[in-house]
Amino acid sequence: MPLSISAGVGFIALSGVAVLNGVVMVSFIRNLLAEGRGLDEAIREGALTRLRPVLMTALVASLGFVPMAFNVGAGAEVQRPLATVVIGGIISSTLLTLLVLPSLYRLVHGTGERRRLAVEATA
Repeated sequence: MPLSISAGVGFIALSGVAVLNGVVMVSFIRNLLAEGRGLDEAIREGALTRLRPVLMTALVASLGFVPMAFNVGAGAEVQRPLATVVIGGIISSTLLTLLVLPSLYRLVHGTGERRRLAVEATA
């Protein structure tokens, strides 16, 4: 399927949903850390608590585009690339948000914490 203007519009819409899901996850984890939870506990609880909102966002977007993806009538050449991009992208971004983002947050937060401790030790 060639990259078209409608597929590009799908990428723009997809990036907004993916970023929003990531911001929701990270902000909730940061709130848990501010409440005094440990890093691992905050990441685990944040990922589990935000599982439903992230999945609901993905399901609504994906299921809404399914009829467009199977359209064969007039306008299908515009609708099908848009729907294909959004459905595939939502599925992959949901998996990345739920599985990879918490791991990356732990990695980045751990690196920053080690730097802060090293600076405090030398001071």
